[in-house]
Amino acid sequence: MSNDFAGEDDWERHRAFLAVLQGGSLSAAARMLALAQPTVRRRIAELEHRLGVALFTRAPDGLRPTDAALSLREPAEAMAIAAAAFARAAQNREGEVAGLVRISASDVIAIEVLPPILAELRRRHPALTIMLSPSNRNEDLLRREADIAVRMVRPAQDALVARRIGAIELGLHAHTDLLGGRPLPQTLDDVRAIGLIGVETDNAVLRGLRAQGIMFTPVDFAFRTDSDVAQFAAIRAGMGIGVCQVPLAAHYPALIRVLPDAFSIDLDTWVVMHEDLRTSTPVRAAFDALVAGLDAYLAQPSDAASIAVAAPRSA
Repeated sequence: MSNDFAGEDDWERHRAFLAVLQGGSLSAAARMLALAQPTVRRRIAELEHRLGVALFTRAPDGLRPTDAALSLREPAEAMAIAAAAFARAAQNREGEVAGLVRISASDVIAIEVLPPILAELRRRHPALTIMLSPSNRNEDLLRREADIAVRMVRPAQDALVARRIGAIELGLHAHTDLLGGRPLPQTLDDVRAIGLIGVETDNAVLRGLRAQGIMFTPVDFAFRTDSDVAQFAAIRAGMGIGVCQVPLAAHYPALIRVLPDAFSIDLDTWVVMHEDLRTSTPVRAAFDALVAGLDAYLAQPSDAASIAVAAPRSA
């Protein structure tokens, strides 16, 4: 076992170790760290060599931590928290809106909604670098997996600053080509007869619908995918009738709302950051831009008005 632990390279090995612990595989860790999988594998091998112990064994579903790895988890997480606090302190300074801001949002929000908001933010602050992580997983802001998150659930962690934007309405939509001049469906049975787009795996949306008496299950869907982005693409392609955000559908004139009175779901929407970043100039600029841009997105659900960022409002 080598005791030569110093420098940035060693922290990068520990970051790789934590990512594999959390993700359960090299590929998941590589996605979390935005690295190539061979780089993660090499860093784990180097750490094992330095420690003189095996940290992971292969399993059918990925990598399984050894007892040695589990015993190191708590101190490694403490290192991650300390490193995140150090990085936050380095950013907590006044000055030019410059530097890296990491933003996490769900797939649909990140891909379909945020780009014009972030483009306008970059036009205002060209020295700002933005890293956008599309993920339906709530990334841990306390461990600095992201600086800012757009979430569809109320934040539960302490030490977070959260701004509720409002509720994004979800509704059933169809492409005009799919309807082919037929009358709009009048019942959920009519919708099923035309063809539904939905998920392969039962999820919270379906459970919420069943609580309202709308008994959709995965077997009802003629086209199934657990990707929200793929579902929206299928709706636009005329593959069937599916659920999407009402203000987002308004940007596509060929999409028609179906059964608006019978089918509606509200998604609470929040913009969240760590409280220590409140005084970070670049993070605060991005936070305010997201709040203002998403406000504008929710304020005009019935037409295809621009969703570019509005003037940020004060906190």
